[in-house]
Amino acid sequence: MGKGAWASGVRAGCSQAAAGPGTRSLAVKPPLPPRLFFLLLLLEAPGARASGYETCPKAQPNMLNVHLVAHSHDDVGWLQTVDQYFYDTKNNIHYVGVQYILDSVVSALLAKPTRRFIYVEMAFFTRWWHQQTNATKAIVQDLVRQGRLEFANGGWVMNDEATTHYGAIVDQMTLGLRFLEDTFGADGRPRVAWHIDPFGHSREQASLFAQMGFDGLFFGRLDYQDKKVREEMLEMEHVWRASASLRPPAADLFTGVLPNRYDPPVDLCWDSLCGNKPVVDDAGSPEYNADQVVGHVLYQAAVQSQHYRTNHVMMTMGSDFQYQNANMWFKNLDKLIRLVNAQANGSGVHVLYSTPACYLWQLHKANLAWSVKKDDFFPYADEAHAFWTGYFSSRPALKRYERRSYNFLQVCSQLEALAGPAANEGPYGSGDSAPLGEAMAVLQHHDAVSGTSKQHVADDYARQLAAGWGPCEVLLRNALAKLSGSKRDFAFCGELNVSVCPPSQMAKRFEVIIYNPLGRKIDWMVRLPVTKGAFLVKDPNGKSVPSEVVTVPSSDIQGPHPELLFSASVPALGFSIYSVARLPARRPHFHPLPPTPLEPKTRLLTIKNKHIRAAFDPNTGLLVELENLDQKLVLPVEQAFYWYNANIGDKLSSQVSGAYIFRPEQDAKPVRNSAATRLVKTPLVQEVHQNFSAWCSQVVRLYPGQRHLELEWTVGPIPVERSEDRGKEIVSRFDTPLETGGRFYTDSNGREILERRRDYRPTWDLDQTEPVAGNYYPVNTRIYITDGKVQLTVLTDRSQGGSSLRDGSLELMVHRRLLRDDNRGMGEPLAEAGTDGQGPGLWVRGRHLVLLDKAEAAAAGHRLQAEREVLAPQVVLAVGGGTPYRRGAAPRKQFSALRRELPPSVHLLTLARWDSRTLLLRLEHQFAVGEDSGRNLSSPVTLDLRYLFSAFTITHLRETTLAANQPRRAASRLQWNTNTGPVPQTAPPALDPIAVTLRPMEIRTFLASVQWKENGRTNPS
Repeated sequence: MGKGAWASGVRAGCSQAAAGPGTRSLAVKPPLPPRLFFLLLLLEAPGARASGYETCPKAQPNMLNVHLVAHSHDDVGWLQTVDQYFYDTKNNIHYVGVQYILDSVVSALLAKPTRRFIYVEMAFFTRWWHQQTNATKAIVQDLVRQGRLEFANGGWVMNDEATTHYGAIVDQMTLGLRFLEDTFGADGRPRVAWHIDPFGHSREQASLFAQMGFDGLFFGRLDYQDKKVREEMLEMEHVWRASASLRPPAADLFTGVLPNRYDPPVDLCWDSLCGNKPVVDDAGSPEYNADQVVGHVLYQAAVQSQHYRTNHVMMTMGSDFQYQNANMWFKNLDKLIRLVNAQANGSGVHVLYSTPACYLWQLHKANLAWSVKKDDFFPYADEAHAFWTGYFSSRPALKRYERRSYNFLQVCSQLEALAGPAANEGPYGSGDSAPLGEAMAVLQHHDAVSGTSKQHVADDYARQLAAGWGPCEVLLRNALAKLSGSKRDFAFCGELNVSVCPPSQMAKRFEVIIYNPLGRKIDWMVRLPVTKGAFLVKDPNGKSVPSEVVTVPSSDIQGPHPELLFSASVPALGFSIYSVARLPARRPHFHPLPPTPLEPKTRLLTIKNKHIRAAFDPNTGLLVELENLDQKLVLPVEQAFYWYNANIGDKLSSQVSGAYIFRPEQDAKPVRNSAATRLVKTPLVQEVHQNFSAWCSQVVRLYPGQRHLELEWTVGPIPVERSEDRGKEIVSRFDTPLETGGRFYTDSNGREILERRRDYRPTWDLDQTEPVAGNYYPVNTRIYITDGKVQLTVLTDRSQGGSSLRDGSLELMVHRRLLRDDNRGMGEPLAEAGTDGQGPGLWVRGRHLVLLDKAEAAAAGHRLQAEREVLAPQVVLAVGGGTPYRRGAAPRKQFSALRRELPPSVHLLTLARWDSRTLLLRLEHQFAVGEDSGRNLSSPVTLDLRYLFSAFTITHLRETTLAANQPRRAASRLQWNTNTGPVPQTAPPALDPIAVTLRPMEIRTFLASVQWKENGRTNPS
């Protein structure tokens, strides 16, 4: 939740006063009436025939209809942790408890049948639901059936749209929507996506919502310049064409911008957190204000209606953590509705309790032709000099932990599906993917992976991920034992990024199990910390494979340390087991040369394999040239690290850089113009180690057969100028002579690619106030520049902010440390002291992968490499000998769950347990239209699913919408007219398991009934 400047951190509506320090607004919790009274009220409720649009209230056709939407925006962590918000245990920050909000809302809805309320965050609602009695659950189900309690969005959280990967978005939405479907059936199915608080909106998010079956989307945050133009042009509501590859209307989504972000109109906030006067309709009271309130509402409705095209407007009556005393809100809204409608004939205004879905239904009935938008809503600025582009990179360590956890969750879910029930209950105990699935869902919240929560909340997000890893590790042990036929002492190394792994460093003999979650075979360079010496490595067939021990420099106090390298070949959706044994003491294969001072030389320092050559200036130590040997491309590329001074306010604006906002001073400065270097060359790896400063270093690396250059950077602790409270923001920059015409390209949540133009917005004339921050965009997996012939692409291992601030250049922000709060509600600077909370700052390590290609062939490289980066192999160690999993079972050292590899253009997005006999399966075409790369990769692909998997047999297949909450053929969405002309409607194809066709960028989702195989025989459960 990024906010305005409220001293207490509690926003109580636009321009509303929050509870002051030292005061507390108590949430009144009315007692629930007896059940008989509940049922009588339910029987009296109007429109209780069916769920959906049929339950919507009646509007007045010849009047201005004001739809009052009662809602509470409940952040799943921000200033408090998830548990603190739910229970109200840390009330010195926020006087809020979500459990009381839901208690109070249910009571208030039952008090009067015309009242309505919407709820969004399933992470909170499910927790509350499981604490209710059966009687209360039945009451809530009736309220949902009547449309009086309506769910909007329905995901586990309201996810961020800039720093989230599309796979994690789909997972968290599936988790929430499945709960609603299981609990309420079609009555609880949301029809409207409600993203009122994310700080900018991605095109891919809209595409995913459309594929999930949503009829529309409403959001609150829009760039202040964009909003002004849209209000003037009456384009606050439009159709978003959210894919350049999917045939309309598959990714078309009606989209509306709310008029007041998501707050009530000024002076109309009647929550215990607000300071507005209640409606006093007693004419004999000296506090009487009914006429004034009515006049104000009519004025607000008239102003709002000037910016929208129909005789319907929506007013959001609620805000952050409101309705703890729902009676306070509803009592005033009841009066408001009665008073305004009493003079409706004269005012022409009709006010009614409504929901976003009911409002959308009225817009659809208007049968207008709407404008079409094809780009996205990034970057977002709420005023001049305040671009919300800092959070693209905030908390880089948490962003990496989230991405690693997504990787691990997919491995865990796949093995749970492949091994069947044995994965959940086995020799190592009870394993489960659900805890990590729920933790990952929480991390998608727009104040979690975004890096915009308080430090103790960010620590709690990391705690939830760590707690989720444990049950998955048990699951992996059970599954690997079953699939390999051998019980071993499996061990996990969670600190390989800092070269720590006790099993490999202490054991004389151990096995390395490498699991590949991709649908194609991979060759993977395994790196494990060891002690000094030499090792013998054997593949699954007992054949020796080349290995090396290299010494790795360290950024911590432990100093340099050795690592064992060997290349492993792993089959598709399967594992290979390699054995490692320490050899008797002898000299290691390689001793790196000690660093020596650089002397002027004429020849370039180079590393290369058969595909790539990288050259470095011997005087500066910087990368200066990259060559693609296959395509005979040579490109001058200079890479170095730079830092921006964080702005602490100037004569143009008092705005500072913070967790949300990026506002640098002038141009970036180099960390250092040169780097101390040393060269490492062995048969298995070539590296240039660069040391830019005591807090900034990098290893540039090439493995045999690798088609990209790997840059492993280490940054931190960032030195800061405490005397001025001035922070620094660090970028890695690549400069080339490419003539790029102000254009560069970034991915949208890891899927489709969007063109960006410097100092330009496609839908309005930009008044650029911040030439650096105003040109930053979210980079989830890749950014590239091209002159139409040559393309330079950089892949990331986490979400980062990036840009091209001059032709031929691109940069990515890798770390930031700030000493001032940016006044958007978090209330503390983004300082990140370190792992113990007391240190000089956090140091972070990450990787950039650089690809140089001909433009027409580049997509194959960056798409397939991004897939390998997001779903990297999982390494598990086993020390000591194993025992048979069951008597007579032959152990195996290699396994693939696929009978045949997937084609390069097909990605296995999801393979997970759904229930005791059903799996959730998602297959996607991962290339866009026009990305053939000379290999026909953008063509439709047809698969036979019947005998695709070897671990189980599919006995029945059902196709669903993307979130798996409704059958695809039965799903229908509202269709919208556009000013670009009619769109042909096509029914989904009949499902034929023998021939499942995927078109470019298409995702198809299935629920597959399966029988697992046991020792070559089918096992039904």
